Parts: sequence; structure tokens; C-alpha cells
Amino acid sequence: MPILVQKYGGSSVADEAKIATVAERVVQAKERGYEVVVVVSAMGKTTDDLLSLAHRVHPDPPRREQDMLVSVGERISMALLSMAIHQLGHDAISFTGSQCGIITNDRHCDARIVEIRPFRIQDELARGRIVIVAGFQGMSFKREITTLGRGGSDTTAVALAAALNAEACEIFGDVDGVYTGDPKIIETAEHIGVLDYSEMQELAESGARVLNATAVEFAKERSIALYVRRADGSGSHTLIRKNAPRLPGVVIGIAHDESVRVFATDGRDTSLDSGLLEFLDEQKIPGKQLTINRFGSGNGIAIVVSKEFIPDADHCRSLLTDRFGSKVELSSDLGALSLIGTGINESFKTLRRCLAALQANNIELFGVHTSSFRITTLIGGGQVAQAVKLLHQEFIEESIETTNSEA
Repeated sequence: MPILVQKYGGSSVADEAKIATVAERVVQAKERGYEVVVVVSAMGKTTDDLLSLAHRVHPDPPRREQDMLVSVGERISMALLSMAIHQLGHDAISFTGSQCGIITNDRHCDARIVEIRPFRIQDELARGRIVIVAGFQGMSFKREITTLGRGGSDTTAVALAAALNAEACEIFGDVDGVYTGDPKIIETAEHIGVLDYSEMQELAESGARVLNATAVEFAKERSIALYVRRADGSGSHTLIRKNAPRLPGVVIGIAHDESVRVFATDGRDTSLDSGLLEFLDEQKIPGKQLTINRFGSGNGIAIVVSKEFIPDADHCRSLLTDRFGSKVELSSDLGALSLIGTGINESFKTLRRCLAALQANNIELFGVHTSSFRITTLIGGGQVAQAVKLLHQEFIEESIETTNSEA
């Protein structure tokens, strides 16, 4: 029988009633003839609550102990869902990440999967059981419990789909797919039916939380079709796969991150470049964007980091002061806004329009980063929502209106 991997996010298993609904959907897939593997996140806001508890006990908790703490959330979900499936008359068994053979590197809090040994899963599927797996976690080659970072349950699901040679991987959440912008901010956001892996990966890395970027990378490497669906079965869905190239320069979506941290050095002291990078590695803080400017007077090095890796900016500033004095600054009141599209920087037309729109609306610009699929602007955190609506109107809504009028 073909194997189907399903992943259910925290909002989908937030309480007993929702877990029962998920159990019914899983059983339906089993009765359609699939061997079913289900990956679950922690219930509701459990992970956030556990992290908050950790930071009340210690401002910068040891990462190993933090992993030990937050990994219990998914274990609760997996056991309860297995019980709910048994209640419906079907056999199910739950596994932690380590029990089902998910092996990671030894980084705590944002580990990467390096190997999957799914023998126990395969054995239980052969016995006719539905297998429930705790997402977001694995075991390092040093036999330590690790977690995969924000959205790690997506990565678990896609990696298992690859290891099991599954027919497809379905990602269930509280939205019916990917939109051209955050519907919570943009009422006119349009549903996107099909996305290429690279487009989705850029959206995810730039702040679109509907799917994890590392999960998309796994899917791309193994050509696994991803379906993003609403957990209650309503609405449409978004399919992520290898897609025919779009016309270059077309903005297909806008992603944002309301709060990022930016490290900046004094450009006059070039020794700070490697010193800051060494500091970030010691603190296990990965960067999103890196800029080194040595032209003209030189402005040194600037590194953009997600807030999730530095929740306590004041504590980090204290560490920087002890190490570098006043030569390294940490800004914590900035946001990032990204335009995504194939060949978006083939010319500077899109970037010029973006900068002109921001300037005309008095939105202060602190930096620009680009790739072949993305234009990212750093702006004041308090202006992110305004800028998202503005650029969605400029690049998405006006484009749709033009297409409709031409038709």
C-alpha cells in the first residue's frame, strides 16, 4: 500500500475535541487504503508556555536543558492522538523522534536532521498500525535529545516522507494554503494554488510561517509533493512542487518578520568581523543576512538574526559589551519585509518601485538585501504592518487588476 505522511500543527491538536477530529481524518486516510504516518506538534501554545517558564527560571537557559523541557510537548500530543485513534477502533502506536530513528547533529534548539533510520516505523506499518510521531525533535549522534527549531515538525514530516518513499506529504494547519501576504494583516490577500520549491523556501525563510524552510529544502531534494491544507478540511490547498518557471520579475508573495535583531560593528576596526562571527558561533546564533561593506569610509559588518534566537536582547547586549566594549551594537527595534518572485532582480525595476513606494509613504529604510528570488528591506518595527499593506497594494493587487482589465 502507498504511504501517506500527514502533519498536524499545534492549533489542530489544541484540545481534546480537535484531537478527536484529527483522529477521524487519520482513520479516513487509513480506510482509503494508505499506510499512514502522522507527525504532530505540541498542543496549542504548549511550546511557548514552556519556553516562557524556562526564561522565568533562567534568562538564558542552557540549550540542552531547554531541549529536554520543550520536547515533552509533542510527546503529550502523540500519546493522546494514539489513544483517540484506538477509541475509533483502529490500532496505533506513538514514537518520539529518537524512537523512530531521527538522527541529528549536536546543535541544541536548531538541530538539523542528518539521517533517518525508520525501521521501527516500517515494522509497525507492516503490522497494519497507524504510526504517530512526535515532531520537532530527534536524537544527536551523541545520544542527546535535540529539537529542530521553529517549524521543526514540518521538517520531521517531510524527512520521514523522504525516508519512507511516501506518495505525498500533507501539512495541516489553520489556513488552507499559502497566500500572497499575511491574511491577518491584508484582507485582500490572494490564495496561491501552486508554488515552486524555491519560491516557497524564500517565503518561509523571510517570515511566512505556513511552512518551514528546511522542510521545503528536504522536499526539493527528494522531489516530494507538499500539500498545505486546513485541518478541518475546508477551503482549497496549496501544492508545492517543481514548477515551470514564471515570468521573471513578477512578485508572487510578500513575507515579513515583525522583529529582527541586527548586529553592527565599527567599520574602522576590521578585526571585529571575525570576532563577531566567532561570538555568534559560540552563542549558537545563526544569521539570516550578512553584509560586509569596505567601500569608501567602510561601515563594517552587519548581521540580521531572527528574534527567536535572541529573545533577551538586553542580556545579549551585556555579553557584547563585556567582549567588545562599545564597538558592536545590537538593534532590536527593526522589522524585515520581503518581496518574493522568480528572477525578481533580473533588472532593478522592482527594487526601484519598492524603494519609491516606501519613501513616498515616509517609511524609514535601514537596509536592503537581495537574491535571485527576493528583495528584503529592513524598516522600523512599528511600520511593518503599514509597509506590508502598501507593497501588497503596489505589487500584488495592482498586478491582478491589470491582468483582469487586459482579459
